[in-house]
Amino acid sequence: MCATQGGSVIDYVLGDPELSQEYIIRGITRNLDSAKARQLKAKVEVVQDDVLDRRSLETALNGVHTIFAMTTPTLGADGFDIEYNSGKRIADVAVEQGAQYVIFSTLPAVREIAGGKYTKVIYFDAKAKVEQYMRGLPTKSAFYCPGSFMENFHQSVLAPRRAPDGKGFITWHVSPQTKFPLLAVVDDSGKFVGSILAEPDKYEGKKFCAATALYILGSIAAIMSKVSRKTIVYKQISPEGFKESLSSIPFAGEIFTEGFNYYEEFGYFGPDTKGLVSWAAENARGSTLDL
Repeated sequence: MCATQGGSVIDYVLGDPELSQEYIIRGITRNLDSAKARQLKAKVEVVQDDVLDRRSLETALNGVHTIFAMTTPTLGADGFDIEYNSGKRIADVAVEQGAQYVIFSTLPAVREIAGGKYTKVIYFDAKAKVEQYMRGLPTKSAFYCPGSFMENFHQSVLAPRRAPDGKGFITWHVSPQTKFPLLAVVDDSGKFVGSILAEPDKYEGKKFCAATALYILGSIAAIMSKVSRKTIVYKQISPEGFKESLSSIPFAGEIFTEGFNYYEEFGYFGPDTKGLVSWAAENARGSTLDL
C-alpha cells in the first residue's frame, strides 16, 4: 500500500516470468488522481482505499487472495495508536474478506529489544505490534522488514547538509562506527517480497530483515563522496544539536534521536542483526544492489 515499496513489488512481479503468470495485481491507493496512481493505472488495476474507512477497505480487499500491506507513520502523541489500529484494521478486514495470505511490511520492536530503554520510536513499535497481532490470526502471513533506505540519504531531512564551500556533512549524534543495514528500497523491495510470493509455504511465518549489507556511517559518507564526486563527511554532533536540526518537524527530533541511539547500542534488527541480514540476502529472489 506504499507507493515506494508497493511499486517495487508490482514492478518485480510484472517483470518475473513465473510470478507474472501466477498473480493478477490490484493496486490500492488513497488518491486515484495522483501522478503515481495514474502511472500505476497503466500497469495494473487500481482501486481507491482509505485505511481509516473500513467500508472502502472492505471493497478494496474483496476477492483478494494475497495481500502486501504496510502502514504509514503518524507523528504525534497518538501516532502509535493510529498506526497500530490501521494495521489491525487491514488484518481484520483481510480475514473477513477471505484472504489466504498477508505479507506485512514491519519493523523491529525497539521498546522490546531495548528492554524498555527506548520508548519514542513509535513508528517501529506500532508496526511490530501489528506483526505480533497478525501472527495470531488464522490467515497465513509472512513479513518484510526493511532496513534503512539508501534513498533517505539523498531525499529526506537526514540528507547531507551543504556548507557554503560545497562540502557536504552528515551531522548526526551517534558514533561514525554505528552500523546501518542499507536497502535500495525501490530497486530491491520486490526481490525480498518476491521470494515469499514464489514460495509462500516455505516462508510462512518468516521475516525478511531486508538489506544489502551493514555499513558504518563513516563508510556511507565515503561512498556518497565517491558516487557524487563531491566531498561528504560524517560529523558527530551532540544529541541536543541533532534534535535542534529536526526541530521544524514535530516529534521528529525525539524519534530519530532515540532511534539512532537504539541502532548504535542494540543493532537495527537487534543483537543478531548481521545474521538476520545475511539470511535475508541469501533468500532474496535476485541479487541486491551492492555499494
